[in-house]
Order: sequence, then structure tokens, then C-alpha cells
Amino acid sequence: MLRRLRRMDPYPVFLCLVMTGMWLVLDLITGKSFFGPSPYHSYTLQAVSWLHGHTWVENNEILELAIYEGRYYVSFPPLPSVVLLPFAAVFGMNTPDNLLIKVYACAAVLFLYRALRNISFRRADAALWSFLAIFSSSLLPLTLEGAVWYQAQALALMLATGAIYLMTADRMTWALLLYALSVAARPFDAVMFIPIITVWVYINAKGQVSARDMAARLAPGFALGLTVALAIGIYNYVRFRNPLEFGHNYLPEFSFQGGVQFSLSHIENNAKTFIWGLPFDLSGDGLVLKRFGFSFLIACPALTVMLVSFAADLFRKRMDALRLVTLFAFLIHFFLLLLHRTFGGYQFGARYCVDLLPYAFLYRLLQRETSKTPVWEWIFLGAGLAFSIYGSVAILL
Repeated sequence: MLRRLRRMDPYPVFLCLVMTGMWLVLDLITGKSFFGPSPYHSYTLQAVSWLHGHTWVENNEILELAIYEGRYYVSFPPLPSVVLLPFAAVFGMNTPDNLLIKVYACAAVLFLYRALRNISFRRADAALWSFLAIFSSSLLPLTLEGAVWYQAQALALMLATGAIYLMTADRMTWALLLYALSVAARPFDAVMFIPIITVWVYINAKGQVSARDMAARLAPGFALGLTVALAIGIYNYVRFRNPLEFGHNYLPEFSFQGGVQFSLSHIENNAKTFIWGLPFDLSGDGLVLKRFGFSFLIACPALTVMLVSFAADLFRKRMDALRLVTLFAFLIHFFLLLLHRTFGGYQFGARYCVDLLPYAFLYRLLQRETSKTPVWEWIFLGAGLAFSIYGSVAILL
């Protein structure tokens, strides 16, 4: 037992303690509850409705609910309600939303740590990079309250990061399942299939694995993923008679108030804010933090690191097909997000760009020849964490 304890990796425990301490301090400052329910509890409302045998929910004026044939429905992909179902059975409407979203973020950090260890990062470097890359972003303020919008994003980030970790461990059946589940929380995560499958196929082809053997190893994961997609499609059809309709098109703002959910016309304004926008406005009282978003380059430093690394790889002639595919998928996903009318609405930073963080993680894993993190990257990510902590407090006070 003592030999096992000496061989045990202490860093995951240390990371959990650091994250818990950080959240306790932030909750104390902002007045948020570490465990409690969120008033924006659409997913719990849906889970309770399932327990009563129906898919429609009772109307709640503070929630974004779709209206279809005179009934109200949760207009977001349903996976978070599946997670909440056992909690709703025990706690009713008082599910521990604020705790669950922290668990999702914590698991994402641990998954990323294990992925970095699998490509020979030193323990200390892997732990620090995982913590900084995830929390020096717009994710941190989301973890303080398990509201409906934030739960889906944090859960999807955890699942996508878990899929990347399992891919590095060559456990593609479970990797593809987690990937499919992430799409069931954030549909645009479907784009991540491109780099995940490309990287795995390339590594195995380089290892002289035949196409037939690769297909046989991928088949169970594909079957599980298609099962998830089929379940989501059936649920959507039961509610809206359309397997691709989650309910957003039946929100009042889009169904009869004249708004358009996705449009090329939204790109210009979103680009001004979330590519070029600065985080502060100048007022009579000095600099004031913008509460409706700013550039993802500042809000999610890991994505900036990815883009700088891409430029450096081009300059140093280290570019390869895998890095190009990863960046290409990132750009497709980002473009799809820019089509959205609000890009997340009221927020610190660029909330929707949290969905893009797995591309930065994957790109870092592809840089095997530069596993030692440069000093500028540590400084940049560290400054990003300090700014995210400040923003998490400022946006709530």
C-alpha cells in the first residue's frame, strides 16, 4: 500500500484542492452559493417534467422557453437534463446546479491534465497548463452559477476534453461516445469530429494499422454516437415534429417578434465585438468593464496561444496536415458562432468562445516537439487568469 501511495500522482488531488479554494473565495466575494440551485433552472424544470411523464414544462417568465402548439418547452439540447434527472428525483427543483457546473469544469481540467501527461508533459507543467488554459477564459465566471446557458457549455467542454484525452489513450469507442454527448449539449461541437478523427486515423496509419483494422476499431464508437444522435432526433420529433429542431425557432424573439437566430447579417456586429472589441469603455468615471462582451483574443487566451503557435509553426516550417485541419475546424466552428444573433448576450468576455477551447487543447497536443511551454505563454495565460478572476467578480457585483 505504501509503495502504491508513493507511486500515486498527487497532482489531480492538488488541482482539485486549488479549484475548490478558488471557487470558495469567489463565492464568498460575489455572494453566490457553492452548492445551491440557480433561478435559471430550465434543465431542472425539464427533468422534473420527465419524472411526471411529459416533455412540456410549466411556464416561467424569467426562462427562455419555446412555445409550440400552446405549450412551453425547454429550447436547449436536452443532455444536461439527463444528468440532472437523478438529482431532480431526490431534490425536486432544488438541484445543486452551482455544484454540478464546478464538477464539469474540474473534470475538464483533469481530462486535459491526463492528455498532456500522455504526450510526456512533466506533471507540474501539465497541471499548471491545464488549470491556466481552462480558467484564464470566459469559463471561470460561468462556473459560479449553474444557469441553463452555462450548464450546457461547461458540460460540453468537459465531454469534448474527455474525448480528446481518451483519443490520446487510444480508447476511441469511449472517445467517440463522449464526443457525441458533447454535441448533444452544444450542437456546433459536431465540427470537432473533423480534427479528432483525422488525428487518430493519422497516428494509426503512421503505425502501420490497416484501414480495415481502423474501421473495425471505430465501428463501436460510431454506433454509440449514432445512437445518441438518434435519441436526440426522436426527442426533438416528439416535441416539435422535426428531428433537427431543439426549440429555438419557437422562442418568442424568433417566432413572432421578428428576430433571426442565425444570419450572415449578424457577422459584422459580432466580429466588431468578439474579434476587435476592447474589454473597457471610457466613461466619466474612467474605464468601465464591458458587460456585453469583447474580443476572444483577450477573453480566451488559450485560443490566442493557439493562433500565435500556428503562426510560429508556419514561420519555422513545422506545419503539418494535422495542425492545418485543427485550425480549419476551429475557423469553421467560430464562423458558425458568429452567425448567432447574440453570441451569448450579457457576459464577461466571449462566452460562446468557451466552446472553442478544445481546439486549443488539441493543437497543443500536436506540438510534441515543443512540449516545453515557452515563458511568454505562461505569462500570457497567467495574466489571463488574473483578468478572468477580476471579471468574474466585476460582472456579478
